[in-house]
Amino acid sequence: MREDDEVVSYVRPSIEAPIFRDADGHVIDYGNRWDGSPPEDTYSVDTHPERFAPLHTIADALIAHLRDAYDVDVEEGVEVAEDLLRPSYHEVVRAARIRPNDPACASVTLVFTAYPGIYMHAGLLNDFHYPVCGCDACDSNWQSEADDLERRVLAVVTGHYHETVERGALDPWVGYAFTYPDGANSGGSRECGIPPERLKAAESILRNLSRQWAEWPSNASSS
Repeated sequence: MREDDEVVSYVRPSIEAPIFRDADGHVIDYGNRWDGSPPEDTYSVDTHPERFAPLHTIADALIAHLRDAYDVDVEEGVEVAEDLLRPSYHEVVRAARIRPNDPACASVTLVFTAYPGIYMHAGLLNDFHYPVCGCDACDSNWQSEADDLERRVLAVVTGHYHETVERGALDPWVGYAFTYPDGANSGGSRECGIPPERLKAAESILRNLSRQWAEWPSNASSS
C-alpha cells in the first residue's frame, strides 16, 4: 500500500471473527490446518463457508472509503454484476460499481454473493474471486482473502494496475499485473468466452493508455 493520505486513511473495520470447532470441540485454525498435503476426504468438501462472511464487511468498508476519498460515481444494484466476465456461481445479493470520473482510471465492481464471498471486476477484462475456493483442503481463511482483496483494490486506486491483450494463433491471452510496495502479482488466462465486441472495445481503450491505468483523482471535498 502506498503512503498517499487517501490510501492510508483506509482502515480495515473491526471484525468479530467467527469461531468454528471440529467434532472434538477444538477450534479449527483455518489457514494452518495441514502439515503437508491435506487428507483426501477434504477435497470438494466445504464445511463452514460462513467463515468468509467478514469479506462482506471488508468490501462494504472499501466502497465507503472509495466513495468518500475519491472523485467517483458509485452505482449500486445487482444488475452491475453484469460487469463480471462470467456470471457468479452463487446468488448475487448486492453489487456496486465504483467508477472514477477520469476515464484514464480503471473502475472496480464489487459483487457480494450469498456464499458468502466477493467477486471483484477490475478495469475491463479481469475478475478476481474471494475466496477462489473454500473447500476444506484449500484451507483458506477470511483474513488472507481480505488482505488480497484490499491490496488489489488499493493498487487499482493508486495506478498500479495494468491490463494487456495478446493475440496469437490461439484464443487471446488476457493478462493483468498489480504492483505493490513489497512486490508484484501478475497472471492471466486464455479467454475464449469474452464476447468479441467487448474484447475489441477493451483493446481499443487499453491501446490508448500510456502504460497502465492512472491513479484515481482524490475527492476535493474530502481534503
